Amino acid sequence: MNLRGEPVSLTVDTSRRVGIDVGGTKCLGVVWSEGRIVDEVRRMTPVGADALTDVLVSIVNDFGEVDSVGIGICGLVARGGVLRASPNLHGITDFPIGALLSERLGTQVWVDNDATCATVAEWSAGAAMGCQDVVVVALGTGNGGGIIAGGQLIRGTNGFAGEIGHMIVEPDGPLCPCGRRGCWERYASGNGLAHIARQAAEGGKQKCIIELAGSIELIRGEHVVHAVTMGDTEALLIIDEFAHWIALGLANLTNALDPEMFVIGGGLAASGDVFLDPVRRAFSEILYAPTLRPHPKVVVARFGEQAGAIGAALLATQTH
Repeated sequence: MNLRGEPVSLTVDTSRRVGIDVGGTKCLGVVWSEGRIVDEVRRMTPVGADALTDVLVSIVNDFGEVDSVGIGICGLVARGGVLRASPNLHGITDFPIGALLSERLGTQVWVDNDATCATVAEWSAGAAMGCQDVVVVALGTGNGGGIIAGGQLIRGTNGFAGEIGHMIVEPDGPLCPCGRRGCWERYASGNGLAHIARQAAEGGKQKCIIELAGSIELIRGEHVVHAVTMGDTEALLIIDEFAHWIALGLANLTNALDPEMFVIGGGLAASGDVFLDPVRRAFSEILYAPTLRPHPKVVVARFGEQAGAIGAALLATQTH
């Protein structure tokens, strides 16, 4: 493979390590110390590079005295902490976030992709501990991933490995913020779940979901999950379609990487009890040569939506 693996060595200590996960809708900051979260802050993700920088500085300052700072951010993060592009952070390109934050905070700030950070958290201390080959799939506003192969974190030539949400699964599918059509994250993400539900509602179905949302235009993934927990059978059909798209991507990744486990994280991980079994069933049906191989496990992340922030805090202690 033309992929470069980098071993990660992580040590739990008593230092106060800040990690911030920057997603398309919210920023989640934590202080990691003695192997656990000791403080947490949530803020909405603002529009624009300057406003985002201000929010991140504010989060770190709110934590008081800290020993290191790591940022996990959605998008293509080049070595050196430059955010080259991020479809879910509109208008931000070639943003030297690492250098700007280091200058504002007066300390070195380490920056990596948010899903890569989540992968490190789950692999070092979470659901994937002990695994040598694992893929973490972060289902949030969008869809990102991280890859452990042969016990090494895979970054790739440019550090962009893991952009699995932009695998094209339907060439004539809906337009993605990245500018292409049919990306996996247009189906397998929080936005994807909402899109599937809106399409069904426009066809005259999903009355329960519409009532919860207030209108078709306001439907979000959480309304689908709520409807399922209320016992709405129409909402179950949405979950089945959503699970199919997740399983399709997992099957493609299995063919390419042959992992022993998939860890489902991100904001949707909290709803794993709703869609995980349908995903497993669909995965078994789609998987190539299913009777000739052990099926990779599909599990929910131990750290859920906090994994990206925890991983950023852990990786901020490393140099590479």
